[in-house]
Amino acid sequence: MKILITGGAGFIGSHLSDKLIAEGHQITVIDDLSTGRYSNIAHLEDKPGFRLIIDTVLNSALMEELIRETDRVYHMASAVGVRLIMEQPVKTIETIFHGTDTVLKFCSRYRKRVLIPSTSEVYGKGISVPFNEDDDLLTGATDKHRWAYACAKTLDEFLALAHWKETQLPVVVCRLFNTVGPRQTGQYGMVVPRFVQAALKNETIEVHGDGTQSRCFGHVLDVVEGLTRLIETPACFGTVVNLGNSEEVSINDLAKRAIDLTGSTSQIKYLTYDEVYGDGFEDMQRRVPNLEKAKRLIGYQPTRSLDDIINDVADEMRGTPSESKMHA
Repeated sequence: MKILITGGAGFIGSHLSDKLIAEGHQITVIDDLSTGRYSNIAHLEDKPGFRLIIDTVLNSALMEELIRETDRVYHMASAVGVRLIMEQPVKTIETIFHGTDTVLKFCSRYRKRVLIPSTSEVYGKGISVPFNEDDDLLTGATDKHRWAYACAKTLDEFLALAHWKETQLPVVVCRLFNTVGPRQTGQYGMVVPRFVQAALKNETIEVHGDGTQSRCFGHVLDVVEGLTRLIETPACFGTVVNLGNSEEVSINDLAKRAIDLTGSTSQIKYLTYDEVYGDGFEDMQRRVPNLEKAKRLIGYQPTRSLDDIINDVADEMRGTPSESKMHA
């Protein structure tokens, strides 16, 4: 098949590109390299059936041409990371919504299957853990920029499902819960690569807040397997599906595991949210997915643990990534 991946030079998009090229598909990646990295997909440039276009999804004429000639669209392009969201809220909102609007418009026009990734951030201040896809959503006040990402992604979901309702566009929305693994950068505040990098250098690990907040981290290779199953399963069209891992860990324990698994002598330092992000930052205490819907619809079952994730990230940072894990 011919497959278009927006944001295909990014962390998740590049692993998705690896998988689909290995399966024999013809892949076109469009990425402006604003947060993606050429190094993530450089090894694919000489592969038959791979094409890279360095441009933005906001280029409407180009996107129409690319979508018209493809069979599947994975819209992975997005603004990423808490730090970027806090520092550039206008770019966050415009990139997310206008990009998704462009993709959905042309997928609808040419009747193309499309996957729209969303985020666990849309659950906001929800306290009904684990989070179910049909839960009510509760975010913070609009003057708290931290919620701009969640609200923009929520609007993406509404728009995608509206296309399904009005024209039966074959679209599926997946809410990703803290996808991590090799190639992820700590540049935008991503906690796992930031902790592992500090541990490998025996530098102080900075925990934001008191560290009691918890998250569930899904290995990128488990997640991309789920993404490809979702878009190929008609029963998923017009639905929202959680993807990730339900293994919950506090940020304190995550820091300790990064230290233990790397044999580090790092110490842990605590910084208030105001020190890191400025006044008014709000966080979620817990973020745990209910994965029963994904299991029922596509047989989704994560196979890699948090320790596997930390070890894979550490191996890559040391320059000795496991080929079996990187390209499984």
